[in-house]
Amino acid sequence: MKILGIGNAIVDVICKVDDDFIAQNSLTKGTMKLIFDENEFKSLLSNLKIEKTISGGSVANSIVGLSQLDNKVGFIGKVSDDELGTKYEDGLKNESVEYFYSKKKEEIPTGTCLILVTPDSERTMCTFLGIAGQINENDISSDVINNSEMIFLEGYLWDEGEPKKAFDKAINNAKKVAMSLSDQFCVDRHKPHFLKLVKNKLDITFANEQEIMSLIDAKDFNDVINFGKELKKLLVITRGEKGAISVNGDEVIETGIKENLKILDLTGAGDLFAAGFLHGIINNLSPKESLEKGTEMSSKVIQQIGARL
Repeated sequence: MKILGIGNAIVDVICKVDDDFIAQNSLTKGTMKLIFDENEFKSLLSNLKIEKTISGGSVANSIVGLSQLDNKVGFIGKVSDDELGTKYEDGLKNESVEYFYSKKKEEIPTGTCLILVTPDSERTMCTFLGIAGQINENDISSDVINNSEMIFLEGYLWDEGEPKKAFDKAINNAKKVAMSLSDQFCVDRHKPHFLKLVKNKLDITFANEQEIMSLIDAKDFNDVINFGKELKKLLVITRGEKGAISVNGDEVIETGIKENLKILDLTGAGDLFAAGFLHGIINNLSPKESLEKGTEMSSKVIQQIGARL
């Protein structure tokens, strides 16, 4: 297998809202908020019209993108044996992704992410992790990891306790490790741990400009470039309208964005960028070609509603 993704198995519920809704619910536009109370999540959802319900999760979206590019891929993520869990599993299987988790009836339901899309196409997320946040090392198969050329992890999954043990088991058994920092919320919450991972454990790190600057307390983007050079491992940064950049030692490569796109929804832009870039890396394309493939995939997904092509 080329790549095994390990992440939060979340069903995305996409709704269009105005900026007032974001403000009234004390949300920060463009970021993710964790909701720990299922009733609070249901209350938020009850006031909204659902546009689309689809299997999601950051790394799972990337893995589906990789499958669509004809790579042999798999995924580990925890769902319950309920309606949404079945929908989630079917969503992966329909995309030819091998799913390495046997769901069972749990007291906690399958995780759900409410994706709020404002008129400017920005997405703000409210996530009830459900059983996805209860992943543990017993859910991670060493054999499956050993049979994969690379694993791809998400910062959303990392948390103290059992999820961290699952993370550590995956990393310690992997041939090569890529990870997305996922969200500034995650970076701020776990900064010392993430910095240690980036420096010592990861072969490829994906981040957007805000996430990486927050991680290293950068004063400007030159600090990020210098950090990347000293890291001597692959650091890949998306910069919105400024395009994307990869740093690997002294090799710094940039690519621009696609012009004149009709942007509908930025959900999944980073996930599909990672899919395109990783496709390039595992198929021996150059870093420049990999950046361009990432940009191509990202450009496609933002011209539709939802995080999968």
